[in-house]
Amino acid sequence: MKYPELLNFSDLLPRLAEFDAIIDVRSPSEFAEDRIPNAINCPVLDDQERIRIGSMYKQVNAFEAKKIGAALVAKNIARHIETHFLDKPKDWKPLIYCWRGGNRSGSMAHILARIGWPVVQLDGGYKNYRQHVNQHLPEIADTMSWRVICGTTGSGKSRLLQSLQRQGAQVLDLEHIALHKGSVLGSLPDVPQPSQKYFESQIWQTLRQFDTRRPVYVESESKKVGNLRVPDRVIQTMRNAPCIALNLAMPDRVRLLMQEYAHFVQNPEDLNRQLDCLVSLHGKEKIQQWKRYANEGQMTELVTQLLAQHYDPVYVRSIDKNFAQYPAAQSIDLNGISDDDFESVAKAMLAAD
Repeated sequence: MKYPELLNFSDLLPRLAEFDAIIDVRSPSEFAEDRIPNAINCPVLDDQERIRIGSMYKQVNAFEAKKIGAALVAKNIARHIETHFLDKPKDWKPLIYCWRGGNRSGSMAHILARIGWPVVQLDGGYKNYRQHVNQHLPEIADTMSWRVICGTTGSGKSRLLQSLQRQGAQVLDLEHIALHKGSVLGSLPDVPQPSQKYFESQIWQTLRQFDTRRPVYVESESKKVGNLRVPDRVIQTMRNAPCIALNLAMPDRVRLLMQEYAHFVQNPEDLNRQLDCLVSLHGKEKIQQWKRYANEGQMTELVTQLLAQHYDPVYVRSIDKNFAQYPAAQSIDLNGISDDDFESVAKAMLAAD
């Protein structure tokens, strides 16, 4: 008779690649907030069922709640077997987890093990995984050889990171993970940011795969990327690292920003709503002037003024204060904003590092 193997996450981590599937049996809302990287969601109770059973525990009693819960769990596991697992061979190896490694994952793990699959259940569930990330992410950050790409808004830092990554460099793109461009106008249209926990999970997942003997390129972010906070130890180690100062002429910066913020160019009303965030810094009169530029299609003038009067002064105040090695930064000039311009700079950087 087969029973599922029970292991904690630290013991499982070196073996994660062995599993054919990582199955998160929590509800869809729990899964959406955060999960083990590459997990799939096969809930044994959906969100409404979980609320129903939880209410029964409180308002009726545990026995009645368990009876109804068992029926729902059995029905849902049967559906997942029929939908997802019937074609799996005998040596198919799943890792199964729930919130605390209790009844939900135990139920599915037990049934799949009795069928004959070599099932492993995560002891302590998602909470054990989360504890591992919280404990080890600072340690991983300390081992990285950071190279921080600095530069004023619109100087092409994100595009340079993408070019470096295409050429095989190790890159932590915090804005890509955060689904945000990092500035007060940086939210992406109709794209919500992930949860703080998922943001941290993705940073951990990215960094843990890197070779500590090679540099890791990252952008000179502030402590927050949109609504998300960069983990303390990550930002601390970044801010003590060697810097690269990226320079781009103002007309090219304006052109680049108009490309990257095309949604604002096409929908000035969205831009105007975002500009209201700057009233406390620049006053109503200035913001009304900038809104008129947006409404009249004078985007080049608007972007130029935003850079000169808002973003550049903020950058100058922030960079020396927050990045200890910036005064000794290597200076790199971009000649333009074509793909070839970024690729050639990335190639030269990697050859010199």
